[in-house]
Amino acid sequence: MEIEVPPANRVDQIHDELGALKGSRIKVRANMGRSRIIERTGTLMGAYPTLFVVEVEERRGRKARQSYQYVDVLTSTVEIYDPETGERILDFSTEEEQQ
Repeated sequence: MEIEVPPANRVDQIHDELGALKGSRIKVRANMGRSRIIERTGTLMGAYPTLFVVEVEERRGRKARQSYQYVDVLTSTVEIYDPETGERILDFSTEEEQQ
């Protein structure tokens, strides 16, 4: 039997786990609505109180920074993957969604 963790504590857990990954390469898959899904691979630059920042390489060697909220990770609007293995990091989908 799994212990239910309150959503506020899960956001703190996401913050802590992403803080530990600072400087690592990650792949972010974001659902932007209206059938727009953006996938970017970059370096996790920082984990701040309400959001985290990923630096991605654009065309012609330019770099851009994207920011995402922890709540979006919690609701699976933003998914984080290991770019090497393709394995999902921080999977918070509920058992009902997995069935």
